[in-house]
Amino acid sequence: MNEKLVGKSKRLEVLLWSIALPGFGQLLNKKYIKGVIFILLEFIINVKGNFNVIIIDSFLGQTYKALLETNYLWLMFYPCLYFFAIWDAYKDAGGGKAPFAYLPLVFAAYMTTVGIIYSSVFSVGGIFICPVWLPMLCMPIGLLIGAIIRWFILHNKSV
Repeated sequence: MNEKLVGKSKRLEVLLWSIALPGFGQLLNKKYIKGVIFILLEFIINVKGNFNVIIIDSFLGQTYKALLETNYLWLMFYPCLYFFAIWDAYKDAGGGKAPFAYLPLVFAAYMTTVGIIYSSVFSVGGIFICPVWLPMLCMPIGLLIGAIIRWFILHNKSV
C-alpha cells in the first residue's frame, strides 16, 4: 500500500479514537504513560462533573435536570483536556505539521468552555439549551474562528 495512504490512515485512526475517548490516540501511538494519564484525567473530570449523567439527561430532553446535575467547576476542565488530547495524539501520529495547524482546536476548546459557562443561563426562544448542547453548538464556532485566524496569519504579508 502507498506509504502516504498508510500515514493518512494512521493519522485518521488516531484522530477518531481520540475523539471517542481522550488517551486512546496516545495508546495507539504507543505513548502509554501519556495515554493512561489522559484516560484517568478524562474519567476523573467526567465523574466529578457528572458528565455522563448530564449527557443522558440532555439526550432524553431533561435539560433542567441536566443543569441541576452539572458540576461546573469540574466540567469546565473537560474541553481543554479533550481538545489537547486530540491534538497531541494527532501530532504524535505525524499530523499537524502545517504552520498554526493547532489554532482551530485551541479555539474550539476556548469556545466550548465559553459554552459551558453560559449554558446555565442561555435559551433560545424560551427553550433551555443545557450544559451539553450549548458547548457542542459553540465548538464549530471555535473551529471556524481558529481557521479564520490561521488564514489571516498565513496570508498576512507583513509577518
